[in-house]
Amino acid sequence: MDLLSFPPIAAILDAAYALLMGLADLLYPLAGSASAALAVVVLTLLVRTILIPAGIAQAKAEQTRARLAPKLQALQRRYKNDRERMSRETMKLYADEKTSPLAGCAPVLIQAPIVGVVYALFLYPVIAGHPNALLTDQLLGVPLGASLVGTMAGGTATGATALVFGILLLVIVVVAEVTRRVFRPVVGASDAAPGVEAVARMAGFLQFGTAVVAIFVPLAAALYLVVTVTWTLVQRVVLRRRFPLGPVAG
Repeated sequence: MDLLSFPPIAAILDAAYALLMGLADLLYPLAGSASAALAVVVLTLLVRTILIPAGIAQAKAEQTRARLAPKLQALQRRYKNDRERMSRETMKLYADEKTSPLAGCAPVLIQAPIVGVVYALFLYPVIAGHPNALLTDQLLGVPLGASLVGTMAGGTATGATALVFGILLLVIVVVAEVTRRVFRPVVGASDAAPGVEAVARMAGFLQFGTAVVAIFVPLAAALYLVVTVTWTLVQRVVLRRRFPLGPVAG
C-alpha cells in the first residue's frame, strides 16, 4: 500500500498542497511565472520558522552533552572493568542533571513528519489522487518537476537548466563548506583513538551529500534543499552563540 494514499496522510498532503498553490496564486502579481518557485521558498521558510523551538531544544541538548562529556569520560575510565556499575553511575549522572541520553531525539522525531509532508509536495506528480500542478510550473523556463540528471539523460537539458541548477548547487556547496569549517569537530588528545580523526573528517564531508541529492531530485525539491541548508546554517550559528558548547570567555 502506498503510504501517501493512506487517508489521514493524503488529507494532510492535500491541505499542504492547497496552501502551497494558494501561496503561488497570491505571489503571482509579484513574481509572475516564478510565483510557484517563490511559493516553494516561502513555504519552506514558514516550516523552518515553525520548527525553531525544535532547533532550540536540539541546541540545548547538544550543550548538555558537551557539558557532561568530561564526567562521562571519567566514569568510563573509573569503571572500565565494571560495565554494570558504569551503567548505573551513568544513569545516576543523567538523573542528577535532570536530563537523558535521549535528550534531543524528541525534536528530531517531531520534525520528521512535518518535513516529510512538505518534501513530498516537491517530489510526487500525484497528490491525494490529483495531479501535482506545482511540478508543471517553471523557473526561468525550467519545469519545477525536472531534475538535472533526468533532463541530461533524456536529452532535454538546456542552457537555462544548467544555469538554474548550477546556481542552486553552488549555493549548497558553499553552505556545506562553511558549515564544515564552522562546525568542524575538535579532536583532542583524549580522542586520539585509531580512526577517530578520520571519522570526524568524514562527518565534515557528509555535509556535501545534499548537493548530490539535489542533482537527482526535481527542481522544486532542490529549491527546498537550498533554503533548508542555508536556514540551518544560520540557525546553528545563532544557537551556538546562544548555547555555547564550552565556557564563555569573560
